[in-house]
Amino acid sequence: MDLTFGDADTAFRDEVRAFLAGSLTPELIAAADRTVETYCEFEYGNRWLKILAERGWGQPGWPVEWGGTGWNAVQHYIFNREVALAGAPRGFNNHPGSCILGFGSEEQKARFLPDILKVNTIWAQGYSEPGAGSDLAPLVTSAIADGDDYIVNGTKTWTTYAHRADWLFCLVRTSREGSRQQGITFLLIDLATPGIEIRPIVNLAGQHDFNQVFFRDVRVPMANRVGAENEGWTVAKYFLAFERLGSGVARLLRRLDRVKHIVGMQRASDGGRLADDADVARRLARIEVDMRALDIWELRFTSGLSRGEEPGVEVSATKVLGAGLMQRITELGMQAMGYYGLPYEPDMLTAAANAERVAPAYGTTETLRYFMKRAETIYAGSDEVQRDILAKRFLGL
Repeated sequence: MDLTFGDADTAFRDEVRAFLAGSLTPELIAAADRTVETYCEFEYGNRWLKILAERGWGQPGWPVEWGGTGWNAVQHYIFNREVALAGAPRGFNNHPGSCILGFGSEEQKARFLPDILKVNTIWAQGYSEPGAGSDLAPLVTSAIADGDDYIVNGTKTWTTYAHRADWLFCLVRTSREGSRQQGITFLLIDLATPGIEIRPIVNLAGQHDFNQVFFRDVRVPMANRVGAENEGWTVAKYFLAFERLGSGVARLLRRLDRVKHIVGMQRASDGGRLADDADVARRLARIEVDMRALDIWELRFTSGLSRGEEPGVEVSATKVLGAGLMQRITELGMQAMGYYGLPYEPDMLTAAANAERVAPAYGTTETLRYFMKRAETIYAGSDEVQRDILAKRFLGL
């Protein structure tokens, strides 16, 4: 196992850094620093995605013939790390491109992939339901064949940015025979179709990112089905594997640096420097040691991918460890703000806000970020589900 970068990797890293230095504006970095949820404010995040698309780096994992970069696993790792460490905003880029590439028809590829590549269409994900979340098998939203169409009825929840999206990629039930995982189909649904209603879900930080989507006799062409009927579970697992590969240590490192800055600026209850408090120093050290261990784990994982190994239980382990670290970091950040952590001021997140009215600018978002990162161990596959996967596949329990 080789955890060092060769000359070609170092040259590529320098190329990425040069691009970031020339393209990542202070305005975009400031928007990223204000981010409380997973994704940056839509306007700034979408602007950054278009900058990447213009550079040809919008979908680096795609095949070259469809606009991908042809990068190897190490280059992907370097790119994701440098982008995160530089403070780039995380734009909302949740789309079914990998599924269309893996299971879609040539007509679907020609129709959908170019617009995804250029960030001309916005997609939302319709997986979770009120009774089906981390365990998607019990989903009940139905799609009944009617000529060349499906008639869809039901509801999807936690659909991030559905209110801004043009399309929804969705799991629906087309059969109740066999196991719960059978009978699920993967559909692409135009959100302008009659019969669709989108209702907002306001999160703990007072933001409207989430939605619930209702379907009442919505007609979806069968041509919008990806993969075979009743085989949507296979398509969905393919997508989730790629989705979870996107988490990285670099964003945790940048978040920790922000908390260290707060600790350096704040005063302890006795008037001394908070950074000199032994308990705070101990907590910071423990987080950093655990994070460096996860950093090595990620490098080992990347080394395996570079040798052609398939993603395995490492994906679940990275999700569990990374989510726990994010919660510990945000908890310390809020506590370090002291009484400045008390105000609940979601409007402070806007670019024109007078942050000093409530708290020092360096800590305005800490309380809101703490609230939202309580969900870190739930979304994108809950801790319980990931630990079950580890117990079965790694420990053989």
